[in-house]
Amino acid sequence: MAGNVTSLFRGTAAHSPSMAALTREGDGAGPVDFCIPCNPYFPTPAMFDELAGRLREIITYYPSSADTITAELCSLLQLPPQCVAMGNGSTELITWIDHLLVRESLAIPVPTFGRWTDQPLETGKRVDMFPLQESTGFALDLAQYAQFIRSRGTRVAVICNPNNPDGGFIPRQSLIQFMDAMADLDLIVIDESFLEFADAESEPSVVEDAVMRPNVIVLRSLGKNFGLHGIRFGYLVANPALAGKVRSMLPKWNLNSFAETVVFMLKEHGAEYMESLHMVRRDRLDMARQLSALPGLTVYPSQGNFLFVRLPVGAEGTVVRDRLLTEHRILVRECGNKIGSSSRFLRLVVRPQVDVRRLVSGLEQVLYGTRRGAAVPELGTGTSYSSGTAAVDRLVSATNGAGMQGLAAQAAAWPGPAAVQPAQMPAQMPSQLPSQMPSQMPSLPAPQPAAVSNFPTPQPAAMSNFPLAQPAGVSNFPTPQPTAWPAAAQAPGAMPAPAPTQARPPAQAPPGAMPGMAQAPAAGLGAAGGLTAAQVRGRTQPEPQPQPQQPTGWPAVGAMLYGQAG
Repeated sequence: MAGNVTSLFRGTAAHSPSMAALTREGDGAGPVDFCIPCNPYFPTPAMFDELAGRLREIITYYPSSADTITAELCSLLQLPPQCVAMGNGSTELITWIDHLLVRESLAIPVPTFGRWTDQPLETGKRVDMFPLQESTGFALDLAQYAQFIRSRGTRVAVICNPNNPDGGFIPRQSLIQFMDAMADLDLIVIDESFLEFADAESEPSVVEDAVMRPNVIVLRSLGKNFGLHGIRFGYLVANPALAGKVRSMLPKWNLNSFAETVVFMLKEHGAEYMESLHMVRRDRLDMARQLSALPGLTVYPSQGNFLFVRLPVGAEGTVVRDRLLTEHRILVRECGNKIGSSSRFLRLVVRPQVDVRRLVSGLEQVLYGTRRGAAVPELGTGTSYSSGTAAVDRLVSATNGAGMQGLAAQAAAWPGPAAVQPAQMPAQMPSQLPSQMPSQMPSLPAPQPAAVSNFPTPQPAAMSNFPLAQPAGVSNFPTPQPTAWPAAAQAPGAMPAPAPTQARPPAQAPPGAMPGMAQAPAAGLGAAGGLTAAQVRGRTQPEPQPQPQQPTGWPAVGAMLYGQAG
C-alpha cells in the first residue's frame, strides 16, 4: 500500500495528488493535511451541517447565473459589480487572463504558484522568471524586479502577495509605487489569494487602487480563506473595461450551486469568519515556534496560512514526504517541482496545535530517529552539500546546518501562545501590536548571487532609497521615499502613467518599534540556534490579550477587503 501511495506523487507533474486519490489508496482514511493551504476553522461545523442538509437541493438544480452570484458577493464586499469577474477558481481566471491579456511575455518571481509559470508557457508566451534568492530569505526586491522587467522588455508583470510557497509580503505603498512606475506595461497582476491571512498591515490590499488604473488586475481566492477548495470559486477586481473583457468570455454557469449557496450564506456568518482568521494567525505563530526548535530546520517568515521550511543538511524532501505519509499518515508539500525551489524545501500549511504536535513528532522520528533510519546524517559528520550560494555554504560548513548560534536561547525563553486555549481567544485583535526586534542581529557573510540555472541575473537597480521588503509581521512600515525607477519603455500606444498617488499617512509606530528606515529582510535561520517565533512575526513579546468583545454581523468592508484583525 505504501508503494501505491508514494507512486501517486511520481505520476503528478505539477502538484501533489488529490486528497480523493490518497484516500482511495489509503483504505478510505485520508491523511492529516499539511499540504492544501485551506482555512481549517471555516466553515464552522454548523455551516457544514446546513450544507449537508441541503445537499439534495444543491446538486439537483442548476445554479443562478454568474451575474446573480457576483452581485451578492459584491453587495457583501461593497464593490461595484462591473469591476468584478467571478471564476470557477482563481486558476480559471489565470487561464483567461493569459488568453485575453498576455500577448507575448510575462514576468514572475520564482518560486511561486505554478500556474503563473506553466499557463503562459503552454500557450507559447515567453515567461521571464525573476529568481528570489535563498540568501535573502526569498524576499522580493521590487526595485530589482522592475529593472529586470525593463531589461527583458517584458509586457506583463505578476506579483503574488503573499507569495506561495514562502509567504513573503510586500507593503501596500510599495506596490502602489511599483504599479505607477510600470504604468506603461500591458498588464500588472497582483495575486492576493492568501492576503486574508496577513496581519502585517491594517490595509494591505490594493483592490481600491486597481479599479482606478487602466492596466491592473487584483486576483483573490475564496476557496483558500473560506476553507472550501473543492467548490472552486474566486474573483478578480479591475477597472470596468478589463473586468468586463474577462467576464464576457467566461462560460455560462461557470459557478456551481455549492458556490452560490456559500456566497449567500456568508452574510450571516461574518463573525465566525473573522474569528477563523484570528485563529489561523495565532496558529501560524505557534507552529513557527515549534518548528524552529527542530535542529537544522530553517523557518522563513510568512504572512500566508503556510510556512516555508528548509530541511536540515542531508535530508531529501521526497524521502521525508513519503515517510511522513506512509509511516505517520501526514501529507506535506515537497517543493522540488517548483521552479526556483528544490527538494530540500517543504511548504507546511498552518493547522491547529494538536495537528502540529503530530507533525513535529513525525518530523523528529523521520529526521533524527535511529541512525540507520534517519533522513539526515549524524551532527558533526560533515556533508558535501552545496546550495550554490557561497554565503550559505560557509554558514552550513561552519555549523553543519544548525544555523547561526546565540538565538536558540531566545526561542527557548519566549513563552509562546501554547497556554492559550481556543476558547480564550478574543473575538477581535488589535490592529497594532508591539513590534520589537533584537537590538543586534548576528551578521551573515556577504551573500553572493545564487546559482540558478537558465535565469538571467538581475542587475542592481539605481535606486538607493527604495525600502527593502519587511520581515513578515512588522506593522510599522515607513512611508516609501521617492525612488528613481527605471525609465518606461517608449512602446507605441503605451498607456500614460496615472497621476502620482497620494500616500496615506503612516500609522503611528507601536511601542518598541525600531526607528529609522525600513529594515533589510531577515533571511531564515536554522532552528537549533536560528529563527525564533518572535522574529517570524517581528516582535519579541507574546501578543497582548485585549478584553473580549462579542462580534456581531458581517465585518466592515475594510476588514473583508484587507483581512484586518478586527
